[in-house]
Amino acid sequence: MRRLLLLLAIVFLLPLATHALWWTVKGGAADWSVADWSSAGLLAPARSSEPALVRVYAARVGRWRGIFAHHSWIVIKEAGAARYTRYDVVGWGLPVRTDGWAADGRWFGNTPETVLALDGAAAERAIPAIRAAVAAYPHRGLGSYRAWPGPNSNTFTAYVLARLPGLETALPPTALGKDWTPPDGFLARTPSGTGFRLSLGGYAGLTLGWVEGIEVSLLGLVAGIDLRRPALKLPGWGRIGVA
Repeated sequence: MRRLLLLLAIVFLLPLATHALWWTVKGGAADWSVADWSSAGLLAPARSSEPALVRVYAARVGRWRGIFAHHSWIVIKEAGAARYTRYDVVGWGLPVRTDGWAADGRWFGNTPETVLALDGAAAERAIPAIRAAVAAYPHRGLGSYRAWPGPNSNTFTAYVLARLPGLETALPPTALGKDWTPPDGFLARTPSGTGFRLSLGGYAGLTLGWVEGIEVSLLGLVAGIDLRRPALKLPGWGRIGVA
């Protein structure tokens, strides 16, 4: 038992503690009222002459929660459209939001990273499935959002990605809530469709997949390795390795 507790401390608590220290020194704790929510400049202005586009973004959340968690969202633009459409799930009011912020906006002042980028024909094929998945997302009523362990914004994004077959992409290990499952979802395919996930309601779990790699989750924190694109996955720090 002592060895097990020591292993858990090394694998989960030590990386989280060092990232907490780094996050505090960095000053990544902006309050929502003073944070920068403007465009991060990742997307050019939408034009009707541009092809279809799909982006999935993830950015650190604000204040102390940024130590261990990202918020993710989905952006689409159909061919011929002169505007982007952004889908988020948030924890106040009705959870599913459309165009609540700039498509590539900072989140609590934190610049988003690109999780998925589809353009042209690939985006055109994906957009109808994305719209259908957003409309069918089951946790959209008042009071259905739970920041921890889920369902939350990352549960929503994982749900949509799981309905886009053939995509070799995975949310960051710090996308807390991505592994949440309802009580009857103990065993399920991974969102990429390349493996399986055991989950105890998001409190603990094991993921084995070619795209997702090997992930052990405990109370929402994820540790693991990526074999396809060699990397470590550490609580707080996220993915460290090949981009």
